[in-house]
Amino acid sequence: MIQLLILANVLVFVGEVFSADALLSVFALWPPTLSANNSGGVFVPWQLMTYAFLHANAAHLVFNMLGLYVFGREVEGVLGTRRLSFLYFSSIVSAALAQIVCAAVGLQPAGPVIGASGGLFGLLLAYAVLFPNRRVVPLFPPIPMPAWLFATVYGGVEFVFGVSGIESGVAHFAHLGGMAGSGLLLWAWLRAAPRESSS
Repeated sequence: MIQLLILANVLVFVGEVFSADALLSVFALWPPTLSANNSGGVFVPWQLMTYAFLHANAAHLVFNMLGLYVFGREVEGVLGTRRLSFLYFSSIVSAALAQIVCAAVGLQPAGPVIGASGGLFGLLLAYAVLFPNRRVVPLFPPIPMPAWLFATVYGGVEFVFGVSGIESGVAHFAHLGGMAGSGLLLWAWLRAAPRESSS
């Protein structure tokens, strides 16, 4: 599934290159507040998923696909294809909903959103839960740390950036929304998992 997701993202990006802004106007996530003001694109329900297959440029695509490969393939190895797919797309939808809410209340600029980062952050949290002590070396700073700490630090940075308005062109609360959706799903799965009897 991870390989299929990467291939789909690459193919859509090629389509973006040749279609100018046509795909963005239809498939990016447009906040309902912009739609109400007839500014730019119009929100439609399918955008809660389709926005995650669009990317701003090649660097944006490569970074997200690298994260998808690094974290996603091991998560898929544990959860299996069906649950991995459900977790990924649930993270995308929860990220979109978080972005819409935060844009509506003014915590996030009300503009179109694209990118697989919400799903990637959901996979990052799943990786940290499933492999908490696995060593991760981030690109910056290149300091090895356990996966649980990496995910915690990254989530904290996203929260601080979102509240402070640093890098206002980045959907920080969408990233946190992706982690929240993944976390709730993992909690439900782990809570429902059978336990060995103590007798």
